[in-house]
Amino acid sequence: MQGLLFALVPMFAWGSIGFVSNKIGGDAKQQTLGMTLGAFVFALVVFLIRQPQMTLPIFLMGFVAGMIWSIGQSGQFHSMKYMGVSVASPLSSGFQLVLGGLLGALVFHEWTLKIQYILGFTAMILLMIGFYFSSKQDPENTQKNPKHHMIKGLVALTYSTVGYVTYVILLNNLSGPWFNIHFDTLTIIFPMSIGMIFGAILMAKGKIDLKPVVFKNMFVGIMWGIGNIFMLLAAQTAGNAIAFSFSQLGVIISTFCGILFLGEKKTKKEMGYIACGTVLFVIGAILLAIVKSKG
Repeated sequence: MQGLLFALVPMFAWGSIGFVSNKIGGDAKQQTLGMTLGAFVFALVVFLIRQPQMTLPIFLMGFVAGMIWSIGQSGQFHSMKYMGVSVASPLSSGFQLVLGGLLGALVFHEWTLKIQYILGFTAMILLMIGFYFSSKQDPENTQKNPKHHMIKGLVALTYSTVGYVTYVILLNNLSGPWFNIHFDTLTIIFPMSIGMIFGAILMAKGKIDLKPVVFKNMFVGIMWGIGNIFMLLAAQTAGNAIAFSFSQLGVIISTFCGILFLGEKKTKKEMGYIACGTVLFVIGAILLAIVKSKG
């Protein structure tokens, strides 16, 4: 029971990031930098309290991972500006699950049993159908996004997904086997937060208007850090499968908060599409969690 409660924290913390940041305001560059500054403050406090042993290889690994992560986060914020939080969030999470799952299975051979391939590819199909319904628009919606905004949003989601998945693969699949670098989450987040700041500045090409909204978005970075801590605790007490599946359910929060609190207008048909897409997405994410548990 305690593990399930721990798993709810990253679900709400990460699921609320898009909604909270867009409610605070600022452009995508300001949101990304503000979030990374908040993550740095959180990671610094954890580092000073825990005082882990920091080696140069761990620092470099975290720094590089943080820079790559910032590509993913910047792309996600940009996609939300173009497509809306309620559309971009499920698409972003779904793209990550599909690409990450395929790479894990086909490149890193994480699936070894027949049942894993059956459940895994079933999950992929459900996720892709969920994508379709999550982004489907009603022609009668007079406030729908222009076509060129959707295209820009999909472009942003593409490089966002590549950034997020590369960051996860680097830390989970390559750090130990390729570089012989071993660490825990509470150690790596400090150098990672520094890399995140550098990455955010590079993604903005140094052109960021440092207004108060940047520092208000630091709260989002602290949410990210809290989610990381409880994700680790959930994995330790309830297992990786539970922690993973619950964290993915945060998309429900971001989707419906975008509609309810950010004024993203939807017709009855679109609400039906979103509900259908969300259900399919949740089932697909749970199936992938089962696949992971059988590994």
